[in-house]
Amino acid sequence: MRPARRRAVIAAAAVAALAALGTAPGRAAPDPVLSRDDWRAIERAIGDQLDALRAGDAERAFGFAAAGIRAQVGDAPAFMAMVRGGYEALLVARYTEFLEGAVIDGLVIQPLRLIAPDNTVRVALYTMQRDGAAWRIAGCAIAPSTVKAA
Repeated sequence: MRPARRRAVIAAAAVAALAALGTAPGRAAPDPVLSRDDWRAIERAIGDQLDALRAGDAERAFGFAAAGIRAQVGDAPAFMAMVRGGYEALLVARYTEFLEGAVIDGLVIQPLRLIAPDNTVRVALYTMQRDGAAWRIAGCAIAPSTVKAA
């Protein structure tokens, strides 16, 4: 099959799959476009929370969590225990770097590269929510990377 024909078949299959899922192109509202200031505010919220976590300031770190996380976790000490138990990569990273964020299916995702002391690379994928004029952290998943730091 020629490349142009292959692309057309793949595109048609993708549209069919999306339609079957109820998310066909054109039916859903377009993803919002965030300004450069929004992305800077998102990075600042994540960076400030990381600073608070590393300093052991549970109250301040918990303050950056979105309402859903706050309701789920309950209080600042429980939040800090959750981070220490399941998100240690955030606390021990010797280097962090914000990667290009994206809005995917309406979710604002901000990736953060984490390099551990042993040069293992992970990526923290933050889900962000606007709360009035502020950005709050609505979730974080830490994924392995195939990259190894030098």
